This record gives sequence, structure tokens and C-alpha cells, in this order.
Amino acid sequence: MSHVGVPRGTVRKRRSLALLTTGVLTIPVLAGCSSGTRDSARPFPQDIAPAARDLVADGSSVNWAVDALPATFNAFQADADSTTARIAGAVLPSLFPLDVTGRPRLNPDYLESAKVIGREPKQVVLYKLNQQAVWSNGREIGAPDFVAQWRALSGKDSAFWTARNAGYDRIEKIERGADDLQVRVTFSKPYADWRALFSPLYPKEVTGSPDAFNDGARTSLKTSAGPFRLRSVSKEEGTVTLARDPRWWGDEAKLDTLVLRAVKPQERAKALADGTLDIADVDPAAAHRIALAARDGGAAGQPLTHGPGSGMTPADALRSWALAHGSDEEEAESAQAARERNRVAAAAYGAEQKALRGYAVRKSLEPAYTQLALNGETGPLADDRVRRAVARALDRQELADTVLAPLGLPANPPGSHLALAGQPGYKDGSGALGDQNTKEAQALLADAGWTRGGAAQKPKDTKAGSEAEKEKEKGGTAEKEGAAGEKPDAGKKTEDGAGGKPSDKAADRTQDTAERKAADKEKGDAGRKDESASDEGTYIVGEDNKPGDGPGDGPGTASGSRPGAAVHILAPAPAAAAQSAALLRQAGALVDAKPASGTEARADGAAEEKPSRVSAQDKQPGGAAGAYAPVGTAAPAPASVRGPLGKEGKTLTLRFVLPSGPGSQPLRSVGEKIAAMLDSIGIGTEITKVPDDSYFKDHIASGDYDLALYSWPATAYPATDGRPIYAKPEPATDGSLLVEQNYTRVGTDHIDQLFDQAVSELDEDAARDLMKQADARIWAAAGSIPLYQRPQLVAVDKKLANIGAFGFAAPRYQDIGFKKPQAAGSPANRRK
Repeated sequence: MSHVGVPRGTVRKRRSLALLTTGVLTIPVLAGCSSGTRDSARPFPQDIAPAARDLVADGSSVNWAVDALPATFNAFQADADSTTARIAGAVLPSLFPLDVTGRPRLNPDYLESAKVIGREPKQVVLYKLNQQAVWSNGREIGAPDFVAQWRALSGKDSAFWTARNAGYDRIEKIERGADDLQVRVTFSKPYADWRALFSPLYPKEVTGSPDAFNDGARTSLKTSAGPFRLRSVSKEEGTVTLARDPRWWGDEAKLDTLVLRAVKPQERAKALADGTLDIADVDPAAAHRIALAARDGGAAGQPLTHGPGSGMTPADALRSWALAHGSDEEEAESAQAARERNRVAAAAYGAEQKALRGYAVRKSLEPAYTQLALNGETGPLADDRVRRAVARALDRQELADTVLAPLGLPANPPGSHLALAGQPGYKDGSGALGDQNTKEAQALLADAGWTRGGAAQKPKDTKAGSEAEKEKEKGGTAEKEGAAGEKPDAGKKTEDGAGGKPSDKAADRTQDTAERKAADKEKGDAGRKDESASDEGTYIVGEDNKPGDGPGDGPGTASGSRPGAAVHILAPAPAAAAQSAALLRQAGALVDAKPASGTEARADGAAEEKPSRVSAQDKQPGGAAGAYAPVGTAAPAPASVRGPLGKEGKTLTLRFVLPSGPGSQPLRSVGEKIAAMLDSIGIGTEITKVPDDSYFKDHIASGDYDLALYSWPATAYPATDGRPIYAKPEPATDGSLLVEQNYTRVGTDHIDQLFDQAVSELDEDAARDLMKQADARIWAAAGSIPLYQRPQLVAVDKKLANIGAFGFAAPRYQDIGFKKPQAAGSPANRRK
């Protein structure tokens, strides 16, 4: 499947960003809503037409579509891509490939065993290698290869250009074991994800020197150890050819050659029909064409009801014939030419459809999820209440149904950022944020100061909401600290959206109340009249005279005051308060579980009570932090009031950046659906369409967006691979933010601490529990909202076996091939 703007990242050491584009979406809307947990959800099965090896013919060649030729064959360089990963999987050792559940499994082709043999004083892992395992040059795979790769990727030698050194930087030493087949690895710090290391494993000829690592491995792999070896690369033809490796000691590859051919997504249906391709990831449009071809195969020569000219009515056909045979020679010539073009196009389409009958679409769920990213660095989304309001406005079930239901795939919105359904560490943590709820979303926006009519109000001295506004009240001199979601003042919210210490907040609130009362008294009645004049159809918190109420009729009239005068109080926003308290309790329930190791520490390093302890203030109605709107803040407007939300003369409008390429229309359709959902709560969206090749580089990575859609692949090692995605951005010396892969710029110290604890926790169950706690806090921060697991559609020659939509599992390249004649009813040893 094609991906727009994919940054060329390493295969697994750096989770590659997969930006959703062609063919994974369809237009129809299927309404729905879901809730509840799916902790034991099963993965959707892979679809690869499995066949025993004795039913697969030896020989022949297969052409497999890729997006582009690889920029490098070195999977640990920054511009490695999915083609690099596919080649590495076929020609290099992978010690722990993933199975159908996304769990790493020991590969017996390379290892007899691998286990932790010591934990104290230091972690020690002992690898016992398969005694038959050799490189293609005849040399045994052994400790020198492990040592060379460790030194290249440890980060200690800057001469090696690597994308990341996660895990390798924790190794203290590598040495030979009792014999040449044993490799003993000692860690300086515990590393839970040790199975992630040395996959793929490169020979020391590649990792032994910076020149070979940086430059040599970009264009060639002279030494390998897999069922295939690299034979040739043709830039002119756009192909990489892999050939059966005669030194391979495992099950012999069924194919003579495996050709990876660069074909654009929009050209793959034609390439399949032409016989140029045998296997290709396709979009729903191409998959639909293949389904139609299979249906039309039994039509007994009837004309096609789809394709060029199929929409022409009898009246249109009659008019076309009349024009082509009319007296106006010029018009007749033009009509005849158009009819001929249509005839040729219809004939070509019909021939392609006939050829496509030889293909089947194998489908599963791709191990990746699509998310809505909310840039929390600046603007309205720097306020976590606005981010949570956006999230609560989304009907994730409707979006998932729209994408997956028409394809016959299960449409369960992902419940985790760090695992997918079926993986061992999966738990639905979306309850930390909550399901779709328009009223609560509106309450959150009102609590943040965004109200109907706010766009027409003049700026005031007293502001409601985000930390940026509170800083302005204090003089505007304080800079934001860290990423969005971390509040620098005393009344800041914690990482989980809950309040800080109640005593501090009460003191701050008392002081703020006194200041606001004094300011309001100085403004006088004239100021209040001016404010009310611009807020038609709204009512003001503390001024409960709703539209239509006469003077003195509302509850704002106090004893001893003139009729109609407002009693200036701090009024609670109940829905926002309730949700804030709920978030505190939900996150606290997770942390209340027994820590995996040691004692959890606060972000500031001080001792902390368990967040599950809700203060008396939190239990009171409206008592949660951030639940009070200052006097003069417009309350949620009646449903009859129309118009966007605003604050101090500015409307609440978010810039939604989407790719503009021809294959990105489905993505834009989903973006438009999201925009409509946000519009229902008063949030405007400005959809900006940008070129595909600049979508990631110039917008996502640089932070030039408010909202965006892109996908992250699943991982078996969330403590290692997830941390750079959700790590709290740190300020650089030039004033910019170091975001690693956290393109939402939303993070917290507590989330970072949970990742750090998990990556050092050798008890798998305890490590998974820490990741579940981290995921709950990622949900509560509302920087990334998972929408649906991506569909995986693969068009495959019907005679091919053991290939298709693999889901989580890594392919067994040696088993791929054409079925024998008795199994497939067609000649064996097919050659292209």
C-alpha cells in the first residue's frame, strides 16, 4: 500500500511513520458508537492461502510490487524504508520474527536458544546459535558479528551514521561463550526488550567499519544469510532481484527468484492485468475492480456494466450516433472521434478485467493504526481542555465503520496507542479520555473560555482557561515550559488532566477571585452593558439573566441590590468538573496498582501520594481543577444559537492539513467527516491541502498544522519504540523543541518515567502493566486519537500460495511459490 510523505526511517529501530493515503478508505457513512473494553480481543487472521511445502512447486519467479527502490540496504540508517525491510527479511538473520499475534518468537533457523541467564548484579543474555548457520561467504555466524553490530549502533562512535541506538547503548560487553556457537551479552542497565536487538543481524563485513556501514551497505550486500541473496539492482527497470541462496541451510526457497518491482499505486491494476506483477498491495478501488472481474467471469459474454462508457444512457447513445452521422461535418467528425476513443478505452478496460480474473484479493488488518494528531505546541490546542473536547466530539466507531465495514473487516476502534488487539499487552485504555459526548465536549470548551458569541466580544483583562492566558495575566513574561499539557504555574494541571495540590489551587483561586471582583467593581455597570450587547443569544456566568428575562426576574438579583444587577460569583462548570474528577480517578486507579519495580516518582522528583486519592475538593460538585469559569465568561449557548465558538474576538478555528495528491481523496474524505463532527460543537476547521511530497517533511515534522492524519505501525517492543513517539519535547539551545518522533508536541514527565521503568523491567507482566498505565495517560493528554486499524488488501495471483495479507506475522519467504498442478489445476514452474 502506498504511503504519502513517508519519512525514510529505519525498519524497527525507528518506527516508520506511515501516512495514510490511497485506497484504504471508502465514502459511505455507517453510524454507530462503541464503548467498553476489549482486553482479550483477538487479531483478525492473516489471509495468505496457506499450503504445505510439498504442495508448492519448485522454481519460477514472482514479481512483487513496492513503492520505490530502496535508498539503502542498511536497515539502521535514517532513510531505510519498507522496501529495505522486505529485502532484509529475505536475506538477513532475524532472530525473533513476529508471529500472528504480534509476539516475537525465536527463529530456529538461527538460534537453538536465547535467554536471560543472570539478573544480578547485571543482566546477562546467552545466545546459542544454530551450528549450521553460516554467511553466504562460508564464514560461521558468531560473536564477532554481534560485537561489530553493537559497536556500530551503540552511539559511542559518531563515525557510524545511525538513526537510533536504543538498547545497544545499554550493552556493557559481548564475548564468546563456552564455544564458538555461544554469544554472551552483558548489559550495563537492565533491558526488557533485548529480543529486539540483532534483528536484522548484519555481517561484520558491513558493521565493522564506518565506510562499509555508511556507504557500502547503501548500494550492495555482498554477504548475507537467508533463503535469498541480493542478485542485482536495475534503476532503469525499477527492480531489485533476489535469488535463491545455495548456502542456505534451512528449508530451500521454492522460488528461483523474487523480483521487487517499483510500481505506483495508481498503476498497479494495469500492471497486474498486463502480467507485470504477481503480488501488489492495492487500494479499495483496485480491489473492487478485481471483485467485479470475478463476478463478470460468469456473465456469458454480456457487456460490462462498469468502466468507460457504462454510464451512457440509451438517450445519450442515440444522441451520440445522431451527431456522428449528422450533416454538420465538423461536429460529426468530433463525435466520431469521441466514439472511437470511448470504444478503444472500453475494449482496453474489458481486456484488463478479463486478465484480472486470475487474481484474488487477500485481506486482513495491517499492523498499524491511523490517528488524528493534535498539535499541542501552540494555539488553542495547547490547552488540554480543547484537545479533550476535540477528542470527545469524534465518533470513532463511525469513522472505523466507514473505512473497514465495506471491506468486510472488523471495525473496532483501537483502544491503545502501544498495542493492537490480539497482542499480549493490549488493553483498551480509551476510558481515560471517554467516549464521544457532545455535551461534555461543549462543557470543556466553555470551561476553556470558548463560547458562542465569544468571537464578538472585546478582549478583557480576565481570561479563562489555558496556561498561556494565565501567563498573560501575570505580565506575559513567562515562557511555556516543556510540551503542551505541562502547566508552569502553581495552579497547573497534572499529566493526567487532574489538578495539582488542592491547597495550592484553593489559595490561587481565592486570590484570583478577589482580583477579579475588584476589577469587575471598577468596570461598573456600563462595562457590563457593553458586554451584554454583543452576546445576543447567550448568557454570562454570574449574570444569569438569559435572553428574554426581564430586569430582576433572574436569579442574579440579590437582596439590597438594584433590579437586574448581577451577583458576581465563580460558577462551576459541572460537566467539565465531573470529567476532570473522573480522569483523576481513572488514572489513579491505574497507578494504585502495585508498581512493577521501585516506587513511582513525580515529574518534579518529589514524593507523591497515589493519584487515586481524590481530595475532598475533587469530590465536591465542580470541585475539580479547571472547573471554574471567571465572571464574564459566556456559558454554553442554547441550541438555537448558531455560529462558531470564540474568545475575546477570535473564532475557534483549527488548521487541518491533508495531502492533495490524486490518491489521497479517501483521506480527505475522512478529514471532511472529522471536520463535520467538530463543527457540531462549534469548532471550525480550515482544511489546507498540500502536495504529497511535502506533507510530512514541511508540515507534520515541522509542526505546521493543528490537525493531521497519519499512521503508526504496531510494535512488539512499546517501551523502546513508543518512547520517542510520546516523549515530552525538550527545549533546544536555539529555543526550538527537540521532539524526536513526537510530532504532536504533547508529552509529560510522568509518561516518560513510565516508559523508562518499563524498559528496565525484566518481568514481562510488570512491564506490560507499566505500559498500560502510560497508555492511559497518553489518552488523557489527548494529543493522539487512534481512529482505526488500517486495512491490508493484497492482490495475488490465484495460483500462488503462502503469500498475501500477513497481518502481524513476518513472511516465510522460503515457502512462497506456485501451487503444483494437482493443487492449482495449472502448469507448474511458471516463468516470467
